[in-house]
Amino acid sequence: MPINAWFLVAMVCSLGGYGAYLVGLRRHLVQPNRASWLIWSAGTAVEAATYRALNPHAVQSWVFLLAAASCIIVTVAIWRRGAWESPSVSETACMAANLAALAIWLAFRETFWAHMMIVAVVPLGFWPTWVSVWQDRTRERSPAWGLWTIADLATLLVATHVSVAGGPARLGEYAYILTELLCHASVWFMIGLATINPLRSLGSWSGRFHVLDAYAPAANLFSIAETHLGKAVYAAAGFAEGAEIVRFTGRRFRADKVPGMLHGARDRFVQITPDHYMGPSGRIDDLINHSCEPNAGLRFDGDTVMLVAIRAIGPGEEISWDYSTTLSGSDWYMVCQCRSPDCRRVIGNFDTLPPERQAWFRVRGLVAPYLRANVPITANERAA
Repeated sequence: MPINAWFLVAMVCSLGGYGAYLVGLRRHLVQPNRASWLIWSAGTAVEAATYRALNPHAVQSWVFLLAAASCIIVTVAIWRRGAWESPSVSETACMAANLAALAIWLAFRETFWAHMMIVAVVPLGFWPTWVSVWQDRTRERSPAWGLWTIADLATLLVATHVSVAGGPARLGEYAYILTELLCHASVWFMIGLATINPLRSLGSWSGRFHVLDAYAPAANLFSIAETHLGKAVYAAAGFAEGAEIVRFTGRRFRADKVPGMLHGARDRFVQITPDHYMGPSGRIDDLINHSCEPNAGLRFDGDTVMLVAIRAIGPGEEISWDYSTTLSGSDWYMVCQCRSPDCRRVIGNFDTLPPERQAWFRVRGLVAPYLRANVPITANERAA
């Protein structure tokens, strides 16, 4: 294939990847790691600049300039869609390494070594996303990762056909392209691990391959409306008893890292172990309200937290669960305004529930594991 054709493939795939990712972001089909994108938006700009300085006449440098601009656009879109969360220790280390590379370039004007340091810390920028995908592959199920991998491969083919000076410039050129290729491909393969098939990230249906299957319109299962409590989630379609409704996702926090004095819409933390909480996801699970007479409950299966229907839920009915079913040893409480006939008025730890109500939740597996561990279920509870 002529060099100009590979260059065109690289440009189209790179731009197409960012376009597909923006579509996924808009439709809540991806859950990007904000730390990674903040690192990439700064790092890609420096990478593009240092690469162009080392290879001033290389046509492939335009691919990196386009990627840098697109990366910044995606980062701004992510920033505008939700509140920023404090970075973890590993995310902070990744950011510090990128800042160090920037400082070397700006302070010493050593373009080659600044570029090589940026190349070395590229995997650090991917680390938060690798962790996020390892926890839940659906967070990054987007055709974008496949398109970026193909773009990197096409860029590598462009570089091998373009005659440039040898020495440091050639080393810096290949090091950056290969590192980007391996990092993008690694996420692509991680997304496809469920079927040992990296093409899964591009979507499939009825055994046939469809590039944009991930974005095929599906029946809308929920609607959002305002109530006296603020936003609430309603069923747009019916759910049978025992049906899975929505998976709860969000970043894990140690109990001592959960912000205090949170109220209202900012209080979106769910206790998942005695010492850990799940933070807000920015998705629909954040908006599901409490009820003392709920129609749904949380079921824990390993690291998966799934909201399931505990009775049949009809279209137009508000979906709710009992917040006390995950709380233990917490000083959190809430004045309840659910307006159900059996409203408890104040919501607190699981042990504040009447014993018969505790048994009702426990026998159905609708409490956090640490609330049912080593507690035998009696025959009377099974009959409840």
